[in-house]
Amino acid sequence: MEGPVSGRKLVIVESPGKVKSIGEYLGPDYVVDASIGHIRDLPNPSELPVEMKKGPFGKFAINVEDDFDPYYVVDADKKKKVNELKRHLKNADELYLATDEDREGEAIAWHLLEVLQPKVPVKRMVFHEITREAIQRAVNETRDLNMDRVDAQETRRVLDRLYGYEVSPVLWRKVRQGLSAGRVQSVATRMVVERERERMAFRSASYWDVEGEFAPEGSGGQAFLARLTGVDGKRVATGRDFDDRGALKSSGLVHLEAALATSIAEGTREAQVVVRQVSEKPYTRRPSAPFTTSTLQQEASRKLRLNAQSTMRTAQRLYENGYITYMRTDSTTISESAVSAARAQARDLYGAEFVPDAPRRYGKKSKNAQEAHEAIRPAGDSFRTPAQVAGALRGQEYALYELIWKRTVASQMADAKGSTASVKLAATLPSGHDAREVEFSASGTVITFRGFLAAYEEGRDEDRHARPTEEQERRLPRLSEGVALDVLDTEAQGHRTSPPARYTEATLVKALEEKGIGRPSTYASTVGTIQDRGYVRTRGSALIPTWLAFAVTRLLEEHFERLVDYDFTASMEEGLDRIEAGDEQRVSWLKRFYFGDQATDAEGLQDLVADLGDIDARGVSTIDIGDGIVVRVGRYGPYVEDTNSTDDPPRRATISDEIAPDEMTPEKGRELLEAAADDGRVLGQDPATGRDIVARAGRYGPYVTEVLPEDPEPGAAATATPEGGPGSPATPAKKAPAKKATKKAAKVKPRTASLFEDMDLATIELDTALRLLSLPRVVGADPESGEDITAQNGRYGPYLKKGTDSRSLTTESQLFDITLEEALAIYAQPKQRGRAAAPPLKELGNDPVSGKPVVVKEGRFGPYVTDGETNATLRKDDDPATVTPERGFELLADKRAKGPTTRKRTAKKTTKKAAAKKTTAKKAATKKSAAGGAAQKSS
Repeated sequence: MEGPVSGRKLVIVESPGKVKSIGEYLGPDYVVDASIGHIRDLPNPSELPVEMKKGPFGKFAINVEDDFDPYYVVDADKKKKVNELKRHLKNADELYLATDEDREGEAIAWHLLEVLQPKVPVKRMVFHEITREAIQRAVNETRDLNMDRVDAQETRRVLDRLYGYEVSPVLWRKVRQGLSAGRVQSVATRMVVERERERMAFRSASYWDVEGEFAPEGSGGQAFLARLTGVDGKRVATGRDFDDRGALKSSGLVHLEAALATSIAEGTREAQVVVRQVSEKPYTRRPSAPFTTSTLQQEASRKLRLNAQSTMRTAQRLYENGYITYMRTDSTTISESAVSAARAQARDLYGAEFVPDAPRRYGKKSKNAQEAHEAIRPAGDSFRTPAQVAGALRGQEYALYELIWKRTVASQMADAKGSTASVKLAATLPSGHDAREVEFSASGTVITFRGFLAAYEEGRDEDRHARPTEEQERRLPRLSEGVALDVLDTEAQGHRTSPPARYTEATLVKALEEKGIGRPSTYASTVGTIQDRGYVRTRGSALIPTWLAFAVTRLLEEHFERLVDYDFTASMEEGLDRIEAGDEQRVSWLKRFYFGDQATDAEGLQDLVADLGDIDARGVSTIDIGDGIVVRVGRYGPYVEDTNSTDDPPRRATISDEIAPDEMTPEKGRELLEAAADDGRVLGQDPATGRDIVARAGRYGPYVTEVLPEDPEPGAAATATPEGGPGSPATPAKKAPAKKATKKAAKVKPRTASLFEDMDLATIELDTALRLLSLPRVVGADPESGEDITAQNGRYGPYLKKGTDSRSLTTESQLFDITLEEALAIYAQPKQRGRAAAPPLKELGNDPVSGKPVVVKEGRFGPYVTDGETNATLRKDDDPATVTPERGFELLADKRAKGPTTRKRTAKKTTKKAAAKKTTAKKAATKKSAAGGAAQKSS
């Protein structure tokens, strides 16, 4: 970024990825810089100035008694950026606030206005795509700041602060320290838990069917498959006809069992089968609307196997580089120029007959949909085809652009057309098979005109009732009533009903949207948050709730029912919409939420959290599995307990993370309890102490320990208090941090050591166990200093230690056999920072800014990219093996834009005087000036 130049116009955008392109489109008279998101926010109450901590702002950094007045501070890592923007503004004659055109973007623009306090005219500049035409149009068609939209975003921020800061401490006291609750994340967690409860309650039903292969008699014609659908005039039950308890929903159905199905299959081979009925009807299928944020996330999950966060990050890069329109939207409409571009491209690529006479219009589908943006589409008034961008885009970016292009073009194409034929076949079984009347059915769809299918077909989510042999398009031979058929083969097939499918990221986003919960910009972060908080984990693409999520959800359902009610959560979104539309006042809405509504006698959040005495902490953390088997969520994780046990304490066993809740049956619980009783395999006695040495399976992996006199008998599961589960080693040497013992349990700790990676719990022997327990091992004394050199196993692997000087070892086995000479040779080498330098994981080429080679390396805290000067950690969804050069350069650019990292504690202290407290009066003045034009405000 070049220095300030007098007379120029300053344009402030959100993301540094937009700066270069927009600067080129606007020319030398404009200086473009990025705020890099929000520049200020609500601080943690602990970071408030001392004089404010005991005042009305002390609990939330919000004065709830004074119209919910928030106290904002400039983020410590944004102070340098704010100073840079002020320097640019000092020499500018106009300020353009060009943040995104949504609530968040409008609020960022308002915060910039409040902090920068410009003395020059201010204009709000908005655009939905980064093309030369769009940017130049935006700079000439500015508007005023939308204070209703700012109010809506600020209300959401205050709402989330009140919700989190009031409800989360309840979870800390009643479930576990460090947990969090949130307006959307808690509801999303509940949805995943409810689906798992359905699976736990599900009882599979067994049923059979019969499938036959038929062909017109004596013609050798086209064979086709048909399925048994009726017996003696009654419909045959399929999987859809059973409820989740395994019972038939209707009594008027035939429930086929193995014997009857086999008899019908055999009888049909001997019977005369004729066509009873033939019907045919036209088939029409319309294309899907252009992408919204949620439908893009769903389809990218189905077709590209991208999770929500990866999809949004990739879409962000495409938007910032001018390939697509803004990617956070719930609108399905596109501009007239985009409609013309899509129609023209479809006509050129597929032919005039593939384009309907009139353009297609798509209405709102999602609950509470807003129209702030277009749908997601290729940028520009004419679209670049995937072939035209193939040289510039690679990997995920190319795949996602191609998906968006196909969907957009297909949305303006003609319907797919064809016909669907259905036939019913009849037969009377021979007397040896009870002379039953049976009916088989088959259907097939023939697409005669592909229409939009020539460009794109939407994916489908899993259907638990779908048959694996069903086809999208299947032809039937020409048949007429009364035609006799040859029976080529029949087969009886057994089936079991399937439980409801777990949510995937895509289907959870779809469900949230359908319920009107959250907004497009929040879906990816919500799904990421519930995983990061330990409420949900993944198995393949399925989202599985943890037992911790069960405990938290139960507490919220029983004591804060309204806060996790789907309709109430959706109504909060509607309230924010009304505030944005100017139909609702921010303060009155927040007062009803927090203090309650006397008109409807509804309790507010303050009342809900006032009395926690009736919350049974043990009760909400207990999940009844059946037959006296319960799961408890303890301080150290979940464990299973037999409440019918007469032992004191009751029999308990740790539950591995590999066991999903729906797999925890009473039988599985007893199996774990038996295994816990057996997994304390006594290896023998320590000759030095006479104590038993036991090998056990713990929550953090296999380990060996000695049994102290006050320990449980060898073979019993490790003890646990009601707050903690069994199987937690006292001092694991590796793989997991040690759990702090309570004062009561800290009298004497048994020696404990984790097994090495190459050791097997089932085969470990006493000698090896004793060697593990002997660690750390004294290798010898340094002849120069006289200090002992010890070999130890730590959190980051094996290492040597001499005083405060530590050196990494290559393998765990060196702990046992490294000699003093070998240790001294290691210490004779120059000390390297961290572990021994490993070769880079990947080379990405030269950075366009520094000109230096960029590589991917493995670091102490995970993989990162570096050019030797700047290091940037890869994000959670960045794969070191497939990360692109562009992604690596982007991470480095973002890191440089943030400036050097500062220690938060020191930096926070410096914000006290500089922090800008927003008062109600100031906001009212801002709103007034914004309504009359930003330029007037700055005069």
